[in-house]
Amino acid sequence: MSKRDELIEKYAADIKDKFGENPDMDLLTKVAVGLGPAIYNLDASKVSGGDDKELETVKNNFLIKKLGMADSPKLMEAINSVIDKYGRSNKNKHRAVIYYQLAKHFGKESVYN
Repeated sequence: MSKRDELIEKYAADIKDKFGENPDMDLLTKVAVGLGPAIYNLDASKVSGGDDKELETVKNNFLIKKLGMADSPKLMEAINSVIDKYGRSNKNKHRAVIYYQLAKHFGKESVYN
């Protein structure tokens, strides 16, 4: 099993454990691949839920640039909702899982087709 496949399995387990959902493995794989080498970097592969600058980066680089969303308060509300479900005290909030959940939340899975 490749390192990427191992990480995707870890992300899938998080989606099952933290969100109580069976992940769409095709979408999860595409999200992980879309993050490129960032998934292998310990710092870049995680999202700090308590860092406002980090959350702005998720909003601007993923929701607005990647998913094509218009800036609005709903974007930050969705990010905070996902962070809350993941567990604010959880130090290992994987970027791929958060991006996957946000793409599902906004019905933007087609961006990855």
